[in-house]
Amino acid sequence: MSAQPAITSTTETERKYEGALPLPELAGAGEVRATRDAGAHRLNAVYYDTPGQRLAADGVTLRRRTGGSDEGWHLKLPLGGSAREEIRAPLADEPPAALLALARSRIRHEPLGPVVTLATDRRRRELLDASGTVLAEVAVDTVSARRGEATAEWTEVEVELAPGADPAVLDAVEERLAAAGARPSASASKLARALAETAAAAAPEQPEPAAGTAGAEVLAYARGQLAALIRLDPAVRRDRHDSVHQMRVATRRLRSCLRSYGRVLDRAATRPVEDELRWLAGELGTARDREVLADRLAARLAELPAELRTGPVARRLARRDDTGRAAARERVTAALDSSRYLALLDTLDLLLRGAPPLRRAAGRPAAKVLAGVVRREGDRLAGRLAVATELPAGPDRDDALHVARKAAKRARYAAEAATPALGGEARRRGRRWRRVQEVLGDHHDSVVAREALAGLAAEAEAAGEPSFAYGVLWGREAELAAAGERTLATLRVR
Repeated sequence: MSAQPAITSTTETERKYEGALPLPELAGAGEVRATRDAGAHRLNAVYYDTPGQRLAADGVTLRRRTGGSDEGWHLKLPLGGSAREEIRAPLADEPPAALLALARSRIRHEPLGPVVTLATDRRRRELLDASGTVLAEVAVDTVSARRGEATAEWTEVEVELAPGADPAVLDAVEERLAAAGARPSASASKLARALAETAAAAAPEQPEPAAGTAGAEVLAYARGQLAALIRLDPAVRRDRHDSVHQMRVATRRLRSCLRSYGRVLDRAATRPVEDELRWLAGELGTARDREVLADRLAARLAELPAELRTGPVARRLARRDDTGRAAARERVTAALDSSRYLALLDTLDLLLRGAPPLRRAAGRPAAKVLAGVVRREGDRLAGRLAVATELPAGPDRDDALHVARKAAKRARYAAEAATPALGGEARRRGRRWRRVQEVLGDHHDSVVAREALAGLAAEAEAAGEPSFAYGVLWGREAELAAAGERTLATLRVR
């Protein structure tokens, strides 16, 4: 088996400017005490994208660069503000598979090819503090762009923060540049500027719902969840902390929005998508639910006095967690690599960004339409809770409380989507329903934990190990579930 190419990652925080040439004196800007010449070189880069520029539309760049100290393939993912993660792979003729996987939620089945070539003559200066440590690098870049027969040229100033340096350095340098006539670049990246300055006539845009209408508010919320889903895909593939949970929440929020706001977006068109979102949430849930259960059982075990921990309980719990976690990770990766998932993203793009299936209510004032939906979801939650609490303790009530938990999520997300239009009232309802959801969620986690403990006790007995500790843990979980039900009775629902 051939070795996989080395992939490295770094976070870059930079700002771009136009004007302010020649550069003003930057020594004395904040913590900067001196500057030194860092040399000049020529960089050549070919940027790759789909025919519809899906990467550029999301602020993502994929390039093959030669020249300078970082030759190779670079994938840049936005992190918010002026920060981006740059993932690098060694120089090769074709884009590395590892980088393509991280861009798959954007590229999908579209062909990928070179779209723009940039040649940059870079002159660099390092900004130093009193000890000689590099705080930032200032580059003056003279850029030539080519896209087919179209060309563009410009000069820009780029200020990049050194690893570990205080971001206040960027503010201090910006003050000096601004005083010299610099202004922040209108483009977030060289690629964005090259595409803008070499673009052909734009196709007419799809008409959008008027501001303040129900259609505008619901689409804004739904599109935000779709964007989050796509943005989190690379983090899930790399097993970043909490990424599976966040992606699952975005999936559930989007599905809940489509279900709750059927008066705005036609459910005849969205219902099949809801089914696919349920599938995706389920695939993500395998990994997430195991994480939650493992953490919960570990917490309960830590509370148990040492004299009650009979047998190799910790070892059995750890073995169960390790085995299940690996299988769950494989399942998540397989789902994200599947044609079914990529088809879902394509369909969501069409429904939410291309030709939204808006109904008549979409053109009405948002406050009136959304307020009715929020009230209806609150009534639905109250009804589910009433049914559950009237049942005697046992599996049937546990199941009914789980159904009420789902209703609490749906009500909370409906209020969340309506908050920009309804303001404080929707926000208060959302917080109230989130608390109900949390209590019900903890109750459900206790039910799942008790089922797992019963299974572990049976495995321990079959292996000739003491099972007493599992019984004690089971009893503690039963106490917590009962306490949660008592708390639930004190919460305001409507």
